[in-house]
Amino acid sequence: MVTKQSINRPGVISTVVSGLALLISVLPATQVAAQSVDAAVTAQTQTDTAAAASQQTINEVVDRTQDAANKYAQALAELDSLTKYNEQLQKQVNSQVEEMGSIQKQLTDIETTNREVMPLMERMVDTLDKFIAADVPFLLEERTNRVNNLKGIMDSADVAISEKYRRILEAYQIELEYGRTLEAYNGSLGEGANVRTVQFVRLGRVSLMYQTLDGAETGYYDAQKRAWVQDNSYMQAVSDALSVARKEGAPNLIHVPVPAPQEVRS
Repeated sequence: MVTKQSINRPGVISTVVSGLALLISVLPATQVAAQSVDAAVTAQTQTDTAAAASQQTINEVVDRTQDAANKYAQALAELDSLTKYNEQLQKQVNSQVEEMGSIQKQLTDIETTNREVMPLMERMVDTLDKFIAADVPFLLEERTNRVNNLKGIMDSADVAISEKYRRILEAYQIELEYGRTLEAYNGSLGEGANVRTVQFVRLGRVSLMYQTLDGAETGYYDAQKRAWVQDNSYMQAVSDALSVARKEGAPNLIHVPVPAPQEVRS
């Protein structure tokens, strides 16, 4: 603390003056330093702000670059998927083209087959018709009607060729079965006033016999003479055959008229 006493001293005054001068000289320097610090802080702040802005820009560029890279990778994956899909489609197209070619060939073959099969089937029907006419005359009406039906469908455009062929084979199969079965059925024999109802019994195609309902008349068909022959000596044999055919009696040895074998001439 400066007192009056100390102020009055010359040395002390000089010291105070010097201190004041020094303080006056220091104050501007402090102000300059403060201004420098403020400027430095401001510059640093601006630098930080600029750095932050630059970092934001960099981040945005990185994000855009990453997004572009992801889109590019996705595009490559889609391209690969589409390429494989197109390859698969091309294989299917090639397969379909081959199948179309095969179908076209089959259609051509079918047309050729139709041209070749139709005459064959017509010959088969004609042969069957002639065979029945020359065969032992059993179930003649039924068999003749079957052939006539075949002739009718042969001229029908509504019936497929496969169905026509199936029906022809079926008719042949039925005729084949006749040759190895024993069958009895009722029918008419004779013409005009001589028509009578009889019982027929057929043993394959080996023998066709008949007997009137009252058992008074018995006979058989003579294939060589192509005529019916009355022969009552076979009365019991025919009666037994009728019983076996109708499953009314146990199977037993049957004596039937059999035509003598004929010499085959080439």
